[in-house]
Amino acid sequence: MFTSTGSNGFYKAPLSKSLLLVPSAISILLTLLFQHYQKFFAYNLQAVKEDFQIWRLVCGRTICLDLKDTFCSSLLIYNFRIFERRYGSRKFSSFLLGAWMLSALFDLLLVEITQYIFGITINSLPSGFLGPVFALFVPFYSSIPRVQVTQVLGHFSITNKSLVYILGLQLLTSGSYIWILALSGLISGICYNSSILKVHQILCVPRWVAKIFSWTLEPVFSSAEPANEVRVGMGATVDIQRQQRMEFLDRQIMMSQVAQMRRQRQQQGGMINWNRLFPPLRHRHNANYQDHRPSEQGIPPPTEVSEEQVARLMEMGFSRGDALEALRASNNDLNVATNFLLQH
Repeated sequence: MFTSTGSNGFYKAPLSKSLLLVPSAISILLTLLFQHYQKFFAYNLQAVKEDFQIWRLVCGRTICLDLKDTFCSSLLIYNFRIFERRYGSRKFSSFLLGAWMLSALFDLLLVEITQYIFGITINSLPSGFLGPVFALFVPFYSSIPRVQVTQVLGHFSITNKSLVYILGLQLLTSGSYIWILALSGLISGICYNSSILKVHQILCVPRWVAKIFSWTLEPVFSSAEPANEVRVGMGATVDIQRQQRMEFLDRQIMMSQVAQMRRQRQQQGGMINWNRLFPPLRHRHNANYQDHRPSEQGIPPPTEVSEEQVARLMEMGFSRGDALEALRASNNDLNVATNFLLQH
């Protein structure tokens, strides 16, 4: 797929794997074999407000009763597993917990607002783990770099994030009131990421709970590290596949070089010489992947970097020193610098 999700599989993403497998299996069983139990997983707001059946919030906001929603949400969870790899399972689960609780509150508020303004009474909403899935679009939009893969008709760019947005749009249009879940999820994602509200400090998974699940469930849902392979986009043309393979080879060269430089840094001290790592990829891209290398004398001196781009890289968790060196070495190209930093 055209995504920035790293290697294939669920390596270092046991929570994402459990969220994909367990709810999907229950949804399929409810649809094919146990239809008479579907009423217990309906997201019935009227029962929640009038009969105080709080358990319906848990059941109705976890399991999808529509297989189309199950399929789309599962694909999105698979693509969003990069956040669990980057932040760790505890922080990722804290985000999902906070987004789930906040989106439940915003669901009720938006239903009341819709009834007050438009006079539309909404007694039930689509079931499933949809609020946190839509909330994950917030960090996906803000922290994953946009890299162009190809162009359609010469004007429309296809990026590494296009397919994820198409899946989100498909999920958004699958039901009449699913826009409420999408809006509440996006608002909850913004609130949780906001440093002003400090929601992430209140709604978080305790360490002892994370350790218990790490001891019990992580061995069940853990995945082995995948073998090195070239990731080719879905439906990619031969030119795109060739370009991706050559970029993959460049990344392998840079990874071996950075490992060598880190060993030298441990012995001699100092920062990594990023200028030895980025020129092959940058020059290959500018020369349309022709087999030649510029001399070191022909490489232009590092340019001044934007503090805004440095701040964006630091918000993603990188140190200021690495951010500065990566931006200078990549000729102030934020996408190239971010893609390389994400590999280490």
